[in-house]
Amino acid sequence: MRLGINLGYWGLGMDADNIAVAQEADRLGYSVCWAAEAYGSDAATVLSFVAAKTERIDVGSAIFQIPARTPAMTAMTAATLDTLSGGRFRLGLGVSGPQVSEGWYGVKFDKPLARTREYVEIIRKAMSRERLVHEGAHWTLPLPGGPGKPIKLTVHPVREHIPLYIAAIGPKNLEQTGEIADGWLGIFFAPEHAALSLDPLKAGRAKAGKSLDGFDLCPTVTIAVGEDIKAGADSQRSYAALYIGGMGSKEKNFYNQLARRMGYEQAADEIQEKYLAKDYAGAAAAVPHDLIDATSLIGDTARIADRMQAYADAGVTTLTLAPAGFTLDERVQALRTGVEALERAGLA
Repeated sequence: MRLGINLGYWGLGMDADNIAVAQEADRLGYSVCWAAEAYGSDAATVLSFVAAKTERIDVGSAIFQIPARTPAMTAMTAATLDTLSGGRFRLGLGVSGPQVSEGWYGVKFDKPLARTREYVEIIRKAMSRERLVHEGAHWTLPLPGGPGKPIKLTVHPVREHIPLYIAAIGPKNLEQTGEIADGWLGIFFAPEHAALSLDPLKAGRAKAGKSLDGFDLCPTVTIAVGEDIKAGADSQRSYAALYIGGMGSKEKNFYNQLARRMGYEQAADEIQEKYLAKDYAGAAAAVPHDLIDATSLIGDTARIADRMQAYADAGVTTLTLAPAGFTLDERVQALRTGVEALERAGLA
């Protein structure tokens, strides 16, 4: 099992620290450094900066938002980043959510599965450097009846195939991800509930005539190093409450739905009710300790090693750590503990 690092969003006052974290992860042999985007910093610019400041570690988008860019633009960006980084780019995609898609990008959040499938088809065509022709429900290239003509990408990426990941939570999206992607970006993944994600992914791989062999299962988990397990879990409460309570509307919050599928229906209701009422402290307090502990790495090196073993046994191939919200020294220590725990578990 390999390790990754997720820098999250840029522009939160930790930009210099983020570069230091990425460089330390590079020195320690981490496999990939991911960056995110929502409606603040964009991931492409951050990743180009990180790539310029590192030497070996891959850089990946977790995620590029599908409503933010046309598929051809995403193909251009992926090819450019792969070229600039010397073949170290991984393309992670996701549909975002209705509030961001429609409120920030002005793109209707409809038929996300069909839109994602078509988006990936166009990207793969463009990056193969064949002339781009596509007729679909969401995009037609070239536009008919005008001056447009089939064009092919002029950039030559370092690799013929740039790994493509999809962030997916719901069962149908997970199944499609297994069918059309090279890897999966997960969140709030607990080894004890692995079947919720892996069964649909396996079904999708089977549709494509494949197994999970060679498919990168890549969840992001928060990490808190220390002897006090309760304090470590408490440090992750606001993060969990934000996603379960505030990412999306009351009617459509994918993270809230995931918590329900994991058996936390009552807590999911309470977290969302309090978060949407702007009682953020109450929402954080309502997150069950067991939910945080099951989906995070908390404790000393030995305890974290045990949990890493559980993730590996569940089939995870790249475990991405998110030591967000700590000082630079604490974040670097979390990175080092991650390597020590991986070695202790015999997984390095």
